[in-house]
Amino acid sequence: MNRIQTLFQLSGEKVIPFFTAGHPRLDSTADLVLAAERGGAAMVEVGMPFSDPLADGPVIQQSSQSALRNGMTTAKLLQQVKQVRESSEIPIALMGYLNPILHYGIQTFVTDARAAGVDGLIIPDLPCEESEDLVSLCKAQELSLVLLVAPNTPGKKITRISQLAQDLIYCVAVLGITGARLDEADGLVSYMERVQHHSESPFVVGFGIKTREDVRKVNRIADGAVVGTSLIEVINSANSPVEAAETYIRELGGKE
Repeated sequence: MNRIQTLFQLSGEKVIPFFTAGHPRLDSTADLVLAAERGGAAMVEVGMPFSDPLADGPVIQQSSQSALRNGMTTAKLLQQVKQVRESSEIPIALMGYLNPILHYGIQTFVTDARAAGVDGLIIPDLPCEESEDLVSLCKAQELSLVLLVAPNTPGKKITRISQLAQDLIYCVAVLGITGARLDEADGLVSYMERVQHHSESPFVVGFGIKTREDVRKVNRIADGAVVGTSLIEVINSANSPVEAAETYIRELGGKE
């Protein structure tokens, strides 16, 4: 059983921050993950920088470009995960696009990710209909492939996606790109209730979560709240990005 499977057997509110690996500095990744853990994060999503991140808004796009300019690569990211594993057992999911994984080699990537200490993968541009082979590869390595659903995903398809993923699914709160406001999510509560009804796995919600109240609202129904764009904005505006990230994550979780 990997760390994601173990985590989502536990009840209780969960804050899940998203960072882009290699931003704001090439060597920021491990420091930010460990800061998130100190701040009370239940799990961390680490973004794999890509030159054409179609699902991301301008803030995360900029962080991805920054990371690439800093020299971040897939191999360096996996080394940084190994660095985290020297002192932490926090669940880590890599979130990124299919193209860099294909370039690395799917089988090799899955094997190397697991060896580095990665627990899960989130690939926004991987259609459910084309995911079965990668699901099988991940299961063989005890990795969780986290599949996505959206507000317009039919109930039967939510069930199918959750059956494929088994461990966890990711609910996009707002149609469109990352960074949209959560209050633009019409019918968010009914959407989460529909996912809860149809899903056979735990689910987390992301896109547009910025405040402590957003986190509380999502966690009343879902199994966790993902915070990305607003956290990167905090990092971008801080003189001490690691300390600012830890403080913000602690505030999102309602911790002193």
